[in-house]
Amino acid sequence: MTKSELIAALAARYPQLAARDTDYAVKTVLDAMTQALAAGQRIEIRGFGSFSLSLRAPRVGRNPKSGEQVMVPGKQVPHFKAGKELREKVDLGTAAGQPAGYVEEVIDTVDRHIEA
Repeated sequence: MTKSELIAALAARYPQLAARDTDYAVKTVLDAMTQALAAGQRIEIRGFGSFSLSLRAPRVGRNPKSGEQVMVPGKQVPHFKAGKELREKVDLGTAAGQPAGYVEEVIDTVDRHIEA
């Protein structure tokens, strides 16, 4: 699912919201998450999962053209760990022969967290 598909699905699910409001809400949430990760913070959404930073160690790589060894510096990379509820839903969906993670399931999960 792309960001545009998520916005369209939420707008269809909540017709009382204007499409631009849905677009603004999704972009605002994603921007806040991006800023938190950039500041080194951990994000936890209970039942869904957590986002954190992991350190990728420096390593020796190769220049594909010349074959020369190049030192690749270490860096921070985002890491997502699925929560128990999400893992169970994905497992249940794949066990039943259904594609994992369709739009309705994502929106239902978001709804539950908004209502909580």
